[in-house]
Formats: sequence, structure tokens, C-alpha cells
Amino acid sequence: MAAYPTDRKYTKDHEWARIEGNQATVGITQYAQESLGDVVFVELPKVGAELKAGEQFGVVESTKAVSELFAPVSGKVLAINDGLVDKPESLVADPHGAAWMVKVELSQPAEVEKLLSADDYEKHVAAQGH
Repeated sequence: MAAYPTDRKYTKDHEWARIEGNQATVGITQYAQESLGDVVFVELPKVGAELKAGEQFGVVESTKAVSELFAPVSGKVLAINDGLVDKPESLVADPHGAAWMVKVELSQPAEVEKLLSADDYEKHVAAQGH
């Protein structure tokens, strides 16, 4: 598997969004997870919360740092991954799959066009010297 799956879009803040119809599944990238190290706490918004693209929607705390999560798209939270809240260390195993964070009903679908492709995200990470 490629480091960054091509079926999703990415932010420069290291979040991803997989778009299916008018919904987005959101998580953090492998790069972000590796930068964090051992995750000890995940805070996610409540179902029904309104997210705004570019604004904070949660927090991931690791043994190295506390990192804010930024919404790649705007919309209403339809579901959260309770498994991450209960077992934050599971984020390490599959950040691009089972460790998704929230599912969002898109309120501004055009925002997706502003996100990076997998190739562009990979170039962004490389340009930062990582």
C-alpha cells in the first residue's frame, strides 16, 4: 500500500478526508501518527457538532506532544470513532483505515477541491524535509 492512499484528499496539517457522496470520513495521516509517537488520549467532537474547514475539531495527545486536529471540510458530525476514545493507542495500527476519527455530512462540497491529492501531499511532506 502507498503511504498515502489515492482515494482521499489531504490537508497541509496532515488530516485526510475520504469523500463518498455528500459524506466525508476524516482521520490523520500516517506521517502525523508517526510524528506523534505513542498516542495516550484522543478528544473528538460530539455527534451533531458543526465543523468548519480549517478550524480545530479535536485533540490527539501523545507521549511527545499535544496536537490539535483541524477539519479538512465543513459539515455536521454524523459519527465519531468511539474506539479511538476508548483505546487511543489503536490510532497507531491503521491511521488510514480503522482509525478514522469522524464522519461528516458536507455542508460546502466545493471545499474538497481545495484539498491536496495524495501526490501533492507527499510532495508537501517531502518539502518539509520529512
